[in-house]
Amino acid sequence: MSESTISLASAKARLSELAERAAAGESILITKRGKAVVRLSHAAPAKKPIDVRALQAVTDAQGRASDQDFIRCFRDDARY
Repeated sequence: MSESTISLASAKARLSELAERAAAGESILITKRGKAVVRLSHAAPAKKPIDVRALQAVTDAQGRASDQDFIRCFRDDARY
């Protein structure tokens, strides 16, 4: 979508509308005395935190080869 430009005074009066438009994906540039000061845009949703204990349990269950075995296996798989 294109970017809309609006003055700070108008933005104060229409903040709820501008927030809805930004949430819908529109980018809105707010100006003060003709100069850009703020850009409203859609906020990315928060990422789900990683459960470190669950991740550790998965990696522990996989087992671990030595570094030499890992490199040898990786190298041999890449041949013909």
